[in-house]
Amino acid sequence: MTARSLTAHRVSVRHGRRTVLEQVSVSVRAGEVVGLTGASGSGKTTLAQVLSGLLQPDTGRVDCDGHELRGKHSGRIAMLFQSPRRSCDPRLTLRESITELARGRIEFEALRGRVGLTADLLDRYPAQVSDGQLQRAAVARVLAARPDYLLCDEMTAMLDPATTATVVRAVTVLAAEGVGVLLISHDLSLLAVSANRVVHLCNPSAEPQRGGSAATSNRHIGVS
Repeated sequence: MTARSLTAHRVSVRHGRRTVLEQVSVSVRAGEVVGLTGASGSGKTTLAQVLSGLLQPDTGRVDCDGHELRGKHSGRIAMLFQSPRRSCDPRLTLRESITELARGRIEFEALRGRVGLTADLLDRYPAQVSDGQLQRAAVARVLAARPDYLLCDEMTAMLDPATTATVVRAVTVLAAEGVGVLLISHDLSLLAVSANRVVHLCNPSAEPQRGGSAATSNRHIGVS
C-alpha cells in the first residue's frame, strides 16, 4: 500500500517577471512534521498556498494521497496563518467558532483543554482577545475539523513563549495521530525540536539553481 502524502512536483509560480517558486518539489507524509524555512521572500507562503489548493502553480502539480489536487481541497487540508484573525470569523465568539466544528460538548471541552483556552475567554469575540488567545482558538478549530494535512504558516511568530509551546505541542500531537504537518518558521530551534525533517527553501531570484533543479534542499537539523 502506497504511503499517504501531500506532494508538490516541480511547481513553479511567477508574479509578472518575478519568479517566486521554480521547479520546487516537497512532500509531507501522513504522520510527520516537516519544517520549512528560508529567507523572507523565498516563497514559503506561496508554496503553502499551492499545497493547499488555494493557488494554482504555473507549472507542475500537487498530489494528495496519489490524486492530483485541483482547486479547493474540501476540508482535507487546513491552514493556520501567522495572524489568527485570518482563521476565525470576527462575528463568532471563540466558543461558537470551535463548536461550529466540534462534535458535541465533550469534544469541545477536550479541545479547549488541549489548547489551554480558559473558560473566561469563550464568550468573547476575536476583537476582544489577544493574538495568542485567538491562535489557541484557531488551533482548536483545526483539531475539531480533523484534516488529513495541516499547513502552518509562521503560526507562532506573534506568540509569547508559553503560548508557542502550547500551540506547537497540540500540532505535534496531531501529527502523532496521523496528520501530515508542514510547519513554516524562521525559528530553527523550534523546528529542531518539533520537526522530523526540515526543508530549506531558496529564492530562485536570489540564488539561481544549477540546471534548473528544484529550489529546495533537505537538511535534518533535528528528529523528534
